[in-house]
Parts: sequence; structure tokens; C-alpha cells
Amino acid sequence: MGGDDQRPEPPARVFVNRFAADAATAPAADRCDCFQGPRERPLELHTDRQDTTAPGWLHLLELIDEAAADGREVFRPLAELSPAERRQIVTLPAAVAKLTEVKHFVLYGSNLVRIPPEIGAMTSLEGFEPYTSYRLHWFPYEITRCTRLCRSTVSTRALYGNYKYRPPFPRLSSKPQPVPAGRRCSVCARELTDGTARWTWLSLRVATDVLPLLVQACSQECLNALPEGDARHAPSPHQGGLVDEV
Repeated sequence: MGGDDQRPEPPARVFVNRFAADAATAPAADRCDCFQGPRERPLELHTDRQDTTAPGWLHLLELIDEAAADGREVFRPLAELSPAERRQIVTLPAAVAKLTEVKHFVLYGSNLVRIPPEIGAMTSLEGFEPYTSYRLHWFPYEITRCTRLCRSTVSTRALYGNYKYRPPFPRLSSKPQPVPAGRRCSVCARELTDGTARWTWLSLRVATDVLPLLVQACSQECLNALPEGDARHAPSPHQGGLVDEV
């Protein structure tokens, strides 16, 4: 090949930012230092309580009602909230159970610390994207009821027990724990009439990612009915602690 032989450079590839509309209004989330410091440091579940009088919460309820009424398939509510409103949302309303037509649910850059078990009623859900929600460390077992869910985009480094960083799980009591009124068993869906549940962790592949799932079961029988977990994370249901110990 001669020195004068110059091949044209290939055109630059352009990658689409799927979250551009959401990122434009994304606020700085509240600081989370759960995974800072020694890996052996005990962790606790975030206890932030949702202010149900906050403008952001009320606006989100309106957006959910609108989405349920018009039967939309793509729902990205945080893109329609102001930065201050987005920061006010630390849990989703149980009303997400009404979103039975939604196929694609985007929660990019949220300040969420928990997802309610009612997400299991979103039976049309195919894509779930809570990406860069760095305070969201776990999910409810009820998300496994979204049987059409096949795509997820989750910041796995922020998850309890993730394969690469191995942060510990918060310790759970082996005794039944109080749950909100009307809560149902994560496994059999029967109402927890005594107001308590047996809690356990299970790391299970859901769509694209292995997620740490919190199970709230009515009985030992329901706990025994749980599937095996992902072998690389925590292969069996457990009460928390370091992944290497469970």
C-alpha cells in the first residue's frame, strides 16, 4: 500500500439518548450514602415517608388518572413534573395499579426509594426503566406478576447484593412484621388480615436484570413456594447480610 493511499474515514456513529426528555428536567436527587464505607457496614431500608399533600404527589396522581383514562402505552410521568415536584416523590402511588394498558414505564433519574407492590397489576408492562434512580435499592416481589416484562434498564450498582459490587442486604427479622392495612401476600395474593407478614429477600432475574426482591408472605408455606434465586447473587431466599454469607 503506497503512502499516498488514504482511505476515507467512516462516518461518525450517532447514538440516541432515549432519556433526553427526562434528563432535561431531572433534579439532583437526595443524597444516598448507603454503599459508602466498609462493605461490612450494616445497611437499613430507607425510611423516607411520602408526603401525600406535596404538589408533586398530587400532580403525579393526576397524571396517573389521565394515563389510565386515555389508555396510553408509554408513561413517563416524571418528565411532566417540575424539578421540585420530582424530588417530592419517594414512592409511587398505589394507583399505578390502574395503568393496565401501559407497556413502557420510564422513571429516569427519580428520587424513589421504593416501588409499591401494586406495580404487579400493570399486566401489559413490557419495558421498565428506572435508570439512574440511585436511591432505589430493591423492588417488590409483585413485579414478577408483570409476565410480559422483557426489557429493563436499572442502575444495578445501586442494588442490594449486585453481582459486581456485593453490597449487603439490610437484615430482616425472622418474626412476622407489621404491614399497611389491605396489603396482600406477595406469593398467593391473599389479604394479610392480621396486619403482619413474613419478610424475606430473593434475588431473581426480572426481564433484563437480576433484581433484589422483597417478599412479604402470609405463611411459611408461601415462603417455601418461592423459586430459587440467581446463583451468582444469592441462590436462596434469605434474611439479609453479606451476599457471601447468605
